[in-house]
Amino acid sequence: MLKTLKLTALSVGMMCAAQAMAADLTVISFGGANKAAQEKAFYAPWEKKGSGKIIAGEYNGEMAKVKAMVDTKSVSWDLVEVESPELARGCDEDMFEEIDPAILGKKEDYVPGAIQTCGVGFFVWSTVLAYNADKLKSAPTGWADFWNTEKFPGKRGLRKGAKYTLEFALMADGVAPKDVYKVLASKDGQDRAFKMLDKLKPSIQWWEAGAQPPQFLQSGDVVMSSAYNGRIAAVQKESNLKVVWTGGVYDFDSWAIPKGAKNAEEAKKFIAYTLKPEQQKTYSENIAYGPANTQAVSLLTADNQKNMPTTPENIKDQVQLSVSFWTDNGESLEQRFNAWAAK
Repeated sequence: MLKTLKLTALSVGMMCAAQAMAADLTVISFGGANKAAQEKAFYAPWEKKGSGKIIAGEYNGEMAKVKAMVDTKSVSWDLVEVESPELARGCDEDMFEEIDPAILGKKEDYVPGAIQTCGVGFFVWSTVLAYNADKLKSAPTGWADFWNTEKFPGKRGLRKGAKYTLEFALMADGVAPKDVYKVLASKDGQDRAFKMLDKLKPSIQWWEAGAQPPQFLQSGDVVMSSAYNGRIAAVQKESNLKVVWTGGVYDFDSWAIPKGAKNAEEAKKFIAYTLKPEQQKTYSENIAYGPANTQAVSLLTADNQKNMPTTPENIKDQVQLSVSFWTDNGESLEQRFNAWAAK
């Protein structure tokens, strides 16, 4: 009996020691439905298998916060979700740790572009045109309709920033999706996009957080809005919100480890875990974003797949966000946009 008690105490002690050795990871995401899906697919199962606790936080993509932490060597985040242009810029500016792709298994199992020097895309998403079918007499078919305030009177929701907004403005002006960045690369193309925004400015209601477009659409504050496809899919069961895939801009969200993170090695293990097919499948079942690991696609039902931005019929008339364009031009165009929006 005494021996059994000693063994029990020993095993409890070993379990506690193992849990103590597993580092708590501070993981920062964009919040909302996306964070809820991450909790189900990544955080809860990671904790359940005894790998340590996830301290989940959220932000709106403010790279200045990451830069300040890295510069002052006071990094309190272990892992942060970033969009592709921010990942590229952060990598160039030595703000993120490099990641060895060997931790992820076979490169050919991933959507091209997912694996980068300083980060790994863990899902594919689109910014699309969304509308409330209860509020419109006919369905819009693209950005030209979004700009057509005579045929579709009412406010429009747009993300308050140059990225995506300038692409949409050019497509509204007749530029084919495949030519968007070729046109936007020239001064004339940039002027053309801002001229289109001038026309729409009185009808724009800006949004900054991903949760806002579905709210604006459901309340009738706007009749159409740019929106993250997953945020719309998340509320489609209880609303008549619909998505137009034509002219959407798709991209990855990636995991990146701020330079100097205390638990960088543990964070790398967590990244590899979130990219396992089973974890990717669970994530995509909980929000309509496409898996970065292609091995997860066949695990999803046909119903799930129809809401994914990367199915052949949904992606054919979309634009892949040009990371190189926004890395080269992001700062100047965001400054110009902010000055224009403030007028």
